Amino acid sequence: MRPLDPKDLVGIVLTPMEIVSDTLERKLGLFSVVIISLSAMIGSGLFVLPSLAYAMVGGGVWLAFVLAALVVIPGAMSQSELASAMPTSGGSFVFIERTFGPMIGTMAGLGLWASFLLKAAFALIGFSAYLMFVQGDLGTDITAIQAALGMLALIAIINILGMKRIKSIQTPIVALTILMLVGLTIWAIASGEADYSRARPVLQTTSDWTMMGETTAFVLISYAGVAKVAAIGGEIKDPGRNLPGGIMTSLAIGAVLYAALVATMVAVIPDEAFYGADGHAIEDPVRAFAEAIGGHYVALFAAVVAVLTMTSMALAGILAASRYLFAMSRDSLLPQSLEDLHPKYDTPHIAIGLTALAMATALVTIDVHQVAEYASGFQIMVYVLMCLSVLVLRKASPSHAWYLPEYDAPFRPLLQLFGIVSGVTLLWFMGSEALIGAVSAAALGALIYQIYGKRHLSHKISPWETFRLMSSDPYRAESRRRSAAFFSADTWGNNLLTLRQFTSCVEALGMEYEDPDTLRDYFHAADENGDGLIHIDQFLMALEAMASED
Repeated sequence: MRPLDPKDLVGIVLTPMEIVSDTLERKLGLFSVVIISLSAMIGSGLFVLPSLAYAMVGGGVWLAFVLAALVVIPGAMSQSELASAMPTSGGSFVFIERTFGPMIGTMAGLGLWASFLLKAAFALIGFSAYLMFVQGDLGTDITAIQAALGMLALIAIINILGMKRIKSIQTPIVALTILMLVGLTIWAIASGEADYSRARPVLQTTSDWTMMGETTAFVLISYAGVAKVAAIGGEIKDPGRNLPGGIMTSLAIGAVLYAALVATMVAVIPDEAFYGADGHAIEDPVRAFAEAIGGHYVALFAAVVAVLTMTSMALAGILAASRYLFAMSRDSLLPQSLEDLHPKYDTPHIAIGLTALAMATALVTIDVHQVAEYASGFQIMVYVLMCLSVLVLRKASPSHAWYLPEYDAPFRPLLQLFGIVSGVTLLWFMGSEALIGAVSAAALGALIYQIYGKRHLSHKISPWETFRLMSSDPYRAESRRRSAAFFSADTWGNNLLTLRQFTSCVEALGMEYEDPDTLRDYFHAADENGDGLIHIDQFLMALEAMASED
């Protein structure tokens, strides 16, 4: 058999991207991870989506949020494992690129970037809807699009100023938001105004179940904060503990809040109040919720809090989306300018600016419902790929020894298989919108890779290639693993191994022998000319002989 060319094995035993960036400072602990994640979830998911989803499925809308959380759990746990092995800025993009290779990584990276900037744009749509209610009392005359674009400019500047400023803004806003929403819910229950019989799901026909599935897919973007925080893994302290802990804590809190609050909204808000004068679903359901419970001034307070919350969510959205461009540039898949950090604030200011520009374009060109659908579709695909990545990396890890997660996702592979099947099912429910978004991102990613990324990268064997080879041709996969170990042990670069290098190579492959003389005998048997060196063909024959003896 012809030995593999060393060039074909580049990267098979190398640590990906040196694992952690030295350019971004690690400042965030467990509490910060939960806050950033919750600030992304407790935003449009509660302040905008409930009314849009109510128009789709009626009183059982709260069940759609519960089902969406169940679909997210496998992806979140898988992402926690991946993030503990690769705690670096770029999050899901890095995991996908390291698993499936640069071309699919480029496609996924652009899809993730689009998903997060669309979700942030969706938050600004909610921001402007609540601001329109507030300005009725202030007497100002600002259009919704002017308000959204003005706030977009402000949050882009805040992002460039750095992480500490973002954290100091988000923490009190998230706390105030949760207190207000829980307070309104308790008030509604205590006053006896909540009629939970109105929140009973209607699932009697195939059409009802289909619509519930479509609504579940539609609201799944509410949990994007779970993925968003992994995008800043390079800025989190002790990521092996804080990333999975923060992700699962925020997911649990978010799911309970969604189910309880949305059910209470439905139980309190009259059916007609979910719709505006134009017959379309309103974009400020929390305002309607507060008004139904406490009147105009309570609704005004809720609208002010919503304005602050939407601003916080958009801040987190630009933060995460820009890190995808940063990571792709650092991997030579996009121009190097996107990797540049601001000389004073150490933030990727060019990537932030480009993300803000794309958000502005989305705000003025895309319908609010389509924004949410595109964002959800991308996010579902990401969760499916997270589950698949864990399965691929676990099987391929003998040949890719850099994969050493500090957190082990439980119930493997059943949990990941459930995540893949449920995610694909939701994509089917979404229909053409998800397909259009996926194809567009894939086509653009493939084009950019062919034009730019392919010219700046050397070939590396991805775990996905190894996984496929192990499934179709296990013998060849094992041969490649042994060849990769040979070139890794060949520290002199002369395609030859000494006895000591041979011994360390055998140990690295997990072929342990208690008696060192046994390894020496195999080495000398392979060393046909007795010069104390063996080439790769002799090395592979020695390993075959050792394997046949076991």
